[in-house]
Amino acid sequence: MLEKQIEFIAPKSYFNLKQDYPKPIKLNIPDWYKKLEHSVNNRTIKGCIPVLDSLTFGYSLSIPVDISIHHNVTNKDKNGKEFKDSFYGCPIEKNMAHEGININDGTHLSNHPIGQLEGSPHVEKNKNLPFYKISNPWIIKTPPGYSCLFVPPLNNEDDRFTILPAIVDTDTFHKEINFPIVLNGDKYPNLETTLKKGTPYAQVIPFKRNNWKMKLSTMDEKKNMLNNFLYPLRMLHTYKLDFWNKKSCK
Repeated sequence: MLEKQIEFIAPKSYFNLKQDYPKPIKLNIPDWYKKLEHSVNNRTIKGCIPVLDSLTFGYSLSIPVDISIHHNVTNKDKNGKEFKDSFYGCPIEKNMAHEGININDGTHLSNHPIGQLEGSPHVEKNKNLPFYKISNPWIIKTPPGYSCLFVPPLNNEDDRFTILPAIVDTDTFHKEINFPIVLNGDKYPNLETTLKKGTPYAQVIPFKRNNWKMKLSTMDEKKNMLNNFLYPLRMLHTYKLDFWNKKSCK
């Protein structure tokens, strides 16, 4: 199969900062999956090839610096009145602010006011506080006709936060793509934590753009009955042997 190239571009000075560069997502397979065993007598999700594809197809972006989070915490104004506050911070490293790779340069927070997402479930989950964003330093470039789907790491999402999924036409849009984050206020109503440098936060899935139209059809019931009869005979590896197309992201 002919390989396509996806390019991640950053300023030359960024390569001297010893950051976590984009990498194939297959290098971040979660421990819970690695520990699973799968056999004829012990069938687990590790035998599900579609789940394996979700863990190994695409590329990962990682948080560039430690980010301390204080979200929906109680603070006091100058008159001593309590109010709910949210603030983030990360260390200022050489060239960080210039290269735009942090969400906080020490004095300025980059955010989206809640009005920009008014009515969405994200507002309540984020405890009606501003949505902060990770400024990604990488310009992502794909061949003509190819876009990228950006999602939280599939089946490997950090339970403290998520990004807003999006599709970007990376064959024509050659600027940095920033990622608003939603904190998991359902599980952590008052969150004080540190998102460690190197934590994967986005899975980049390149795909070819096509125009589609939908069709509803009735099944061939005889063929479906035959399939239902034959598949259990090779249940352990049916999908892998008969239907799967192996994919590669180097």
